[in-house]
Amino acid sequence: MRLTVIGTGYLGAVHAACMAEIGHEVLGVDTDARKIEALAAGRAPFFEPGLPEILVRNIRSGRLRFTMSLQEAADFADLHFVCVGTPQRPGSLSADLSHVEAVVDGLAPLLTRDSLIVGKSTVPVGTTRSLSRRLAAAVRPGVEVQVVWNPEFLREGFAVRDTLHPDRLVVGATTPDGDRLLREVYAPMLQAGVAYVSTDPATAELVKVAANSFLATKISFINAMAEVCDASGADVVTLADALGHDERIGRRFLSAGLGFGGGCLPKDIRAFLARAEELQVSEAVSFLRQVDRINERQRRRTVDLARHLLGGSFAGRRVAVLGATFKPDSDDVRDSPALAVTAEITAQGADVRVHDPEGIDNARAALPGPEYHRDVVEACRDADAVLHLTEWRQYRELDPAQLAQVVRAPRMLDARNALDQAAWHEAGWHVRALGRPVHVPQPGQGEALRVTIPHALGAGCTAPMAGEPVSGVPK
Repeated sequence: MRLTVIGTGYLGAVHAACMAEIGHEVLGVDTDARKIEALAAGRAPFFEPGLPEILVRNIRSGRLRFTMSLQEAADFADLHFVCVGTPQRPGSLSADLSHVEAVVDGLAPLLTRDSLIVGKSTVPVGTTRSLSRRLAAAVRPGVEVQVVWNPEFLREGFAVRDTLHPDRLVVGATTPDGDRLLREVYAPMLQAGVAYVSTDPATAELVKVAANSFLATKISFINAMAEVCDASGADVVTLADALGHDERIGRRFLSAGLGFGGGCLPKDIRAFLARAEELQVSEAVSFLRQVDRINERQRRRTVDLARHLLGGSFAGRRVAVLGATFKPDSDDVRDSPALAVTAEITAQGADVRVHDPEGIDNARAALPGPEYHRDVVEACRDADAVLHLTEWRQYRELDPAQLAQVVRAPRMLDARNALDQAAWHEAGWHVRALGRPVHVPQPGQGEALRVTIPHALGAGCTAPMAGEPVSGVPK
């Protein structure tokens, strides 16, 4: 089939490349000349495993091209995927649909044949209806254009796999023809047994925001439990493991730590809150406000715990930060909890050195204050504390004994609860984490002493144990 993908950001570039990969002729469209130039040359404008190879392969085959012309898109195909961004509106919780509306307004007058517009962007429920009215007023007489909603469920770092091998396809169409065309587009996936959910547009629009709201709630729930664990001396990792054995709950997304970020979950739950208020059902999703607050509080708690690890002040202290992106296997720093913590400790006087395997350039552009290093050992050299803020595999594979020889003081804050804390303790590190008891290495002993730390009410951090030097590592 011939189809266009309008908007070649993270979602659009992956979708265009993968649709060409399964055999379609695809034209990618964007208004950003530099992005189009890079994609046309086979260069992905962001880090995503597997994408460069698919881009190059399908550009060479002739199945994938890129353009800045909506006229060329209208002439090329009658099926158009809309993959532009829907960021949070400045000064509001609601989603900004101006990019989606601009595509519809620009494309509609150019269409000379009956066409199908397929929305993949995350939008408030009711968007298909409003866009259909907008199209009806803009298309030429005699031309019929239908809007179908087909939400994406991509995970950064796994987007190529999630597009080629999705766990489900959801299509909200108003006519059998719209549904039939999407089944043809996704025929290879359907032949492989992928679940296909055919529904109305409103339900399709809700699926994505409901899924993200559920995942955000699960993450904030275990982070709330981490606060309870800090107050009681319990271990949130063991708690999550025990809860995860219940098949009704499951272990995934039940890892306590710094919380969620990125370009989806935070803005999607806020947009959901805003849309619910417009629909006069705000009480039904009011719990999402607390989900958002818990997530933001984790960032403050991490800063507080890092400050305590350094004896009460960042001033004059060198801090190594491991991770700047909002998650591993991505270079995305949008609403990154790691970068938010980095900004705060920098503002409080720390001399900050940041390492990230892929996100340094984006992080430097977003937060120019700290010093950035492409070598993790150099980032940690002479550090008074190391903060593990993004759970890249590279950091889990660090040798704590070797790194202890580089830092000024072996203090580690594992804000993702992802490191082998026993190994770090054995190497002489004082390790702290959200929701976990302190294990202090004892001189001449092979085991660590487990101590319960009373919760510092209001500060959201933990207090020092009796006899622990305020400077950090126990003598």
